[in-house]
Amino acid sequence: MSADAPTPPTPTSPDSPDSPDSPDSPDSPDSPDQSTLSRPSSTSRPTEFVRLLRAQRVWDTELPDFAPAAAPADPLPLFEQWFAEAVAAGQTEPHTMSLATADAEGLPDVRTVMLHGADQEGWHFASHAGSRKGRHLAARPYAALGFYWPAQGRQIRVRGPVAVAPPEVARADLQARSTGALASALVGRQSEVLDSYEELERASDAAWDRARREPDASAPSWTVYVLDPDEVEFFQGDARRRHVRLTYRRTDGTWRKELLWP
Repeated sequence: MSADAPTPPTPTSPDSPDSPDSPDSPDSPDSPDQSTLSRPSSTSRPTEFVRLLRAQRVWDTELPDFAPAAAPADPLPLFEQWFAEAVAAGQTEPHTMSLATADAEGLPDVRTVMLHGADQEGWHFASHAGSRKGRHLAARPYAALGFYWPAQGRQIRVRGPVAVAPPEVARADLQARSTGALASALVGRQSEVLDSYEELERASDAAWDRARREPDASAPSWTVYVLDPDEVEFFQGDARRRHVRLTYRRTDGTWRKELLWP
C-alpha cells in the first residue's frame, strides 16, 4: 500500500467473500434491521470477550496482487498455484479445509478435514462411511469445501456433487498414510457415542499395535470421496476492501469465469 493511501478500517474478524463488512457494522448492506434485534444498551460496558474479540487483527502482512484477467481457463491450475504459494508463504496446514454437508432433512453441518488430492476428477477427501459426514453424503451427495489461507488473505470455495471412489482407491489411500492415521482408521466407530475415554484408550492402543504389525491392514468402512466441482471461487483480500472474487461456473462441461462484487 502506498504511503499516501488512506489507512483502511481495521476489521474485527476475517472478511468472508459473502460478508465484506462485519455483521455488526451499521452500514453493512446485509445487516438485519436493528429494531428486530435484542442488543445490549449502547451505554453498557463491553465484556472481556468482546474487548478481546475487537482487539484481533487480520491480514497483518502485505497481501499479494491477483489479476483475474490472467487466470487460467480451468480452476484446477489456479488452485494448485495458490496452494504452492500458501505453502511458500508459511501458511499453517494449508491442506486442511472446511467440509459442509447436509443431513437427510437438509440441516447443514460443517467440520475441518484434510484434502487428500485434487485432479481432473475433483477434490478428494476421506472418512468412514458410517461417520456423520458419511451418512450425510449417502443421503445428500452434494457438498461444499472452504479453504482459508490468512497468510495471503486468500479463500477458495468449492462446491458440487460428491461420488464415492472405488474400494481399491480407499485401500491405497489408507496404506499411503502414517501409522497414526492408519491406527485411527482401524479404531473406526467415528461419530458413535463413546461411553468413556478409557474405552477409546483401549481401542486406540490395540489399533496402534495392529497398525505397526500390519501396515497394509484394511479398514472396510474407510471411504474416499470425490467432489466434482460445478463452482469454484477464488477470493483475494485487499487492504482497502477492494477484494477480488473470481468465480468459475461449469455449464455443459465448459468453465465460465465471472467477477463478483465483494
